[in-house]
Amino acid sequence: MTHREGTALIDSPLGKFLLTARATGLTHLLFADHRGRPVFETCRPTGDDSPAAARILRETERQLRAYFAGRRREFDLPLAPGGTAFQREVWTALCDIPYGRTISYGDLARRIGRARAVRAVGAANGANPISIIVPCHRVIGSDRRLTGYGGGLPAKKRLLELEGARLEGDRLV
Repeated sequence: MTHREGTALIDSPLGKFLLTARATGLTHLLFADHRGRPVFETCRPTGDDSPAAARILRETERQLRAYFAGRRREFDLPLAPGGTAFQREVWTALCDIPYGRTISYGDLARRIGRARAVRAVGAANGANPISIIVPCHRVIGSDRRLTGYGGGLPAKKRLLELEGARLEGDRLV
């Protein structure tokens, strides 16, 4: 792990991740190649240089390694994403999707009591700054197809397969 001022770059089976933390919690977990471009070109998340932030970064890396090794299904980390109240509401609902399960964007909108806000829910899902831990990869299209993911559809597919999903091409079976 490379660590500097509340930010770490770590290796994973899906490539490098950029982690950012403040004393209050993890603020970002982004693919270093986010949306097909180096994350440093698309955003500049910052953390703080506190001992608490450094502990959160180390613990995040430890829990991610256990997740990728198949030894962890839930994360136990303090989270401190930014975002609007609506985005945070969607991100909280994402955390309620169990390991190995998927739901559609429409189901997620209904879960938060906003059945007609499917597109807004999709946009909030896409703005999730804490990939994997806030499991936006578990949201799929109503036709069971994999749809957009900041780390790319191959990464989304690998995450779902790690969690036991069976896929044929880009569709859950």
